[in-house]
Amino acid sequence: MPEPRVVLRPERERSVLNRHPWLFSGAIAQADCPDGQVAEVFAADGRWLARGYYNSRSQIRVRLLTWDPEEAVDREFWRGRLIRALEGRRRLPGWPSTAARLVNAEADGLPGLVADLYVEAEKPGPAVLVFQALTLGIEVRREELLSLLEEVVTPEALPGQGTWRRLALYDRSDADVRRLEGLPSRVGPIAGEEPRPVAIREGGLLFEVDVRTGHKTGFYLDQSANRVRVSRYCAGADVLNAFAYTGGFGVHALGAGAATVVDVDTSAAALEAGRGNVERNRLPIERRVEVEGDVFGVLRRFRDAGRLFDVVVLDPPRFAQSARQVQAACRGYKDINLLGLGLLRPGGVLATFSCSGLVSADLFQKVVFGAAVDARREVQVLETLSQAPDHPISITFPESRYLKGLLCRVW
Repeated sequence: MPEPRVVLRPERERSVLNRHPWLFSGAIAQADCPDGQVAEVFAADGRWLARGYYNSRSQIRVRLLTWDPEEAVDREFWRGRLIRALEGRRRLPGWPSTAARLVNAEADGLPGLVADLYVEAEKPGPAVLVFQALTLGIEVRREELLSLLEEVVTPEALPGQGTWRRLALYDRSDADVRRLEGLPSRVGPIAGEEPRPVAIREGGLLFEVDVRTGHKTGFYLDQSANRVRVSRYCAGADVLNAFAYTGGFGVHALGAGAATVVDVDTSAAALEAGRGNVERNRLPIERRVEVEGDVFGVLRRFRDAGRLFDVVVLDPPRFAQSARQVQAACRGYKDINLLGLGLLRPGGVLATFSCSGLVSADLFQKVVFGAAVDARREVQVLETLSQAPDHPISITFPESRYLKGLLCRVW
């Protein structure tokens, strides 16, 4: 049987030499490889470049795994990458949560694989490991990878992540990217019964996470460090938490002594969960107001009514799903930041975010600059923010820096 191989077009090897893990269809001259299998990648002149798994149904035809000709992609390869990812988390200083992303796909050298751990903080119980197979190459190795995860994810491997002795596995392979890989969604327990909601501890506060129905794998773990950082500006402040979801930024603000918090979200269920998180932490519920509705519309009503705040948090969902949506996304980001800037008292703080990977940090800052000019406000950047360190960014894969944030003083 011939060796599975992919041959590139002339002068299309630069990204491979720079160790970018994606090869798009336009770079490939010839492919002789079954979908989901590992192929050897060659330059047009016959030079061996790398190896990675192939999918003819995806625009990203090859996801590269190794640039070492001596490194076989076998069970020991996957074990080694998983152990390395866990070692990276174990070495994080002062991690603020009993939940963490253990495997961050391409940034951990494991394209298409995400694994998040949620450990019960209030009482002893099983930890829940949420598994996501986002690509065909991971899907065909699902059973092997699950077996390895059960083997290497132990309390001893992750000291400081809470007290637990049993690991429950849950599948949340339901991200939109699976459709682009020709895969259906799959959600459900991998072994055993449906997991119960888990109360995690983040920065000294408790949050209930339902891995079955929550956004992403149950919680926005990528904002863990940012919620703690923003709360430092909230003592005695009137805080507007837009796109509040289950109230993460608002709960931290109340925990830091905020005078009032207004949580705004389209989902009544999310706002109710946020109320539960306030009560779970015995924080003053009378200081919290929840507003259900379209955030753009609600903020316009606040503007028209002359409402002002000391801190405004803007953490919208991803506006750009594809390259052709970037321009519209930038209009959305400018609109919401223009509204947010107009709702701040002089000297107030704006914490504004974009989780659209296709909107670069530079472009996002230009959008906020445009909003500041139109709002006629003076804006100072106090801190630039990114995803939490358990969501590492690969230096050769800038797309892995998808979460951008600016913490600004507004005059």
